[in-house]
Amino acid sequence: MPTPHASLVAVVVTFNRLAQLQTTLARLLETAPQHLTAIIVVDNACTDGTPAWLHTQTDPRLHVLRLPQNGGGAGGFEAGMRHATAQFDPDWMVVMDDDARPHPGCLAAFHAKPRDAAMGWAAAVYHPDGRICDMNRPSINPFWRPEILRRTLLGGGRNGFHLGPADYAATTDRDIDGTSFVGFFISRAGTALTGYPDGRLFLYGDDVLYTLGLRAAGGRIAFAPDLKFDHDFSTMSDADRRFRPLWKTYYHYRNLLMVYRVAAGPWFWLALPGAMVKWLIKIRYHGGERARHEAYAIDFNYTLIQL
Repeated sequence: MPTPHASLVAVVVTFNRLAQLQTTLARLLETAPQHLTAIIVVDNACTDGTPAWLHTQTDPRLHVLRLPQNGGGAGGFEAGMRHATAQFDPDWMVVMDDDARPHPGCLAAFHAKPRDAAMGWAAAVYHPDGRICDMNRPSINPFWRPEILRRTLLGGGRNGFHLGPADYAATTDRDIDGTSFVGFFISRAGTALTGYPDGRLFLYGDDVLYTLGLRAAGGRIAFAPDLKFDHDFSTMSDADRRFRPLWKTYYHYRNLLMVYRVAAGPWFWLALPGAMVKWLIKIRYHGGERARHEAYAIDFNYTLIQL
């Protein structure tokens, strides 16, 4: 049966993006208290006006967890989710970056989902202009599903194992294996089963590793096209595939290597050469920054040797 009064706590990780955070908190606070119990803002040691602004906020549902140093998205989500559990022991948590926010009515719609249908729910994430946000498309692990692997190898590429427009336009939910931390709902049972994200990863990959771990442990994750989020990000555009700033490239490739290892299991070393070629080809996107990009690639390859 639907559970309209299950407790839900939002965890928002922020670092020096006050304008984005203000927009996200305004959206969250529009949600009725019976649909959103509390909001935890993880202040990742912000050095702009964020701490001072947060200090002026008086809504009783807003709680601030200030970290002594910037732990990146991964460190922020781990700290925030642990804090939410310790302070509120909620039935559910929903996690997001400071530049991501639910559509009006999204959290109310979540409460109409059957409580026991899944341990995790993934939202449909869009750009503010309505385009599907490519970097947040949920995925199906091709190494666990031969038909998906065949489709990927036979020309599907990224589209072979990520959800597409038809899934976003559907009226029914579907099972997935991995997703991002933009609009991800995780139940108390889910954290009991798989714990918390690995904060040591700093940026990127922590969300996919976490959700793959939940699935591997036997927890169901469902993609719900009626749960919609906006993601107003600026790190990379879908058009040119360049990271801004470039140093984020290192964490992306290093942590994605870990994702491949978990996803592929015993097939990891067979899948690795193709991944390496794909990443090296991306040097072309970086123009005058190619030398620095190549330096990150060398660092990345050194990490690989240590494995």
